[in-house]
Amino acid sequence: MTFATSPTIDLRSDTVTRPDETMRAAMASAEVGDAVIDVDPTMRQLEERTAELLGLPAALWVPSGTMANVIALTLYLGRGDRFLAPRDAHVLVRELGTSAWLAGGMPEPLEPDAGPGRPTAASLARAIGPRDNSYLLLRTTLLCLENTHNAAGGLVIPPHEHAQLAATAKEAGLKVHLDGARLWNAAVALDLPVAALAVGADTVSVCYSKGLGAPVGSALVGGREFIEQARRMRQMLGGGVRQGGVLAAACLRALENMDDLAQDHENARRLAEGLAEIGWAVGAPQTNIVLAGVPDVPLTISRLENAGVLASPMAGKVRFVTHRDVSAPDIDEALRRIKSAAGQ
Repeated sequence: MTFATSPTIDLRSDTVTRPDETMRAAMASAEVGDAVIDVDPTMRQLEERTAELLGLPAALWVPSGTMANVIALTLYLGRGDRFLAPRDAHVLVRELGTSAWLAGGMPEPLEPDAGPGRPTAASLARAIGPRDNSYLLLRTTLLCLENTHNAAGGLVIPPHEHAQLAATAKEAGLKVHLDGARLWNAAVALDLPVAALAVGADTVSVCYSKGLGAPVGSALVGGREFIEQARRMRQMLGGGVRQGGVLAAACLRALENMDDLAQDHENARRLAEGLAEIGWAVGAPQTNIVLAGVPDVPLTISRLENAGVLASPMAGKVRFVTHRDVSAPDIDEALRRIKSAAGQ
């Protein structure tokens, strides 16, 4: 049955947000230059601000989080190298194999023995194993962490757990890359500076175009020498842009939206509680992602679409993501439509 519902409430991802008028005005008036030939002043401002927020020396704007991650992995890994990441991490399951195809690394998942998306330092140490220089064995050289963990429902990795994992990796001679696409959400959820969640990481990727609302853009953050190497790799991958200040202006404006993420988290909590009241199997979200277990994921998503609510599949469940373009009244309306669809 098709419901007459308009407009559609889009909860597929926090990437569906559209630039508001303030952001569009910032883009229109941005000071620009050629970011490939020499420098774009607005892009430089964005990179310096991002590095400052992360507590690292330098940053590089890139078009996407996938590019940020693959640049880091390509610079860290050699052929015959193995890297470790929590099971279902974005670099393992959502980036189309670029870690192996382009970076040339052999991925191995870490089991979440501390909870969804959270391996313990002890399990990491076991996975690393003894240091053996035999040419017959893969060399384990890199640990990739993810905060928040997307497939675990936007789960936050507490800073003490992150620090323990990073320290264990460093003791074994591994580099540490943090996929922090939604690190802003983790920082807001914990009421901590973003830099506090990056301690021990050699590099961090962050995204401006998810909950913060920019139309495009991520950054790779790390040491100055590493970022200069990353700049060259970005050019090889076709990620260099000319008058990038137009995009950087949107990203700078997006950074001002960080505190607004608390409302997205509250809306996710409101949605999860409403779904639980009508009998859906949901846990309490920590940030802006709600995962719901249902008997038939494709059928449920189809019925929701007919009811005017868009969701997506994730880890065998239905995923709803709250964002700045969805208000608290929108969540109430979504729950009304979902209840009606469930009744059908």
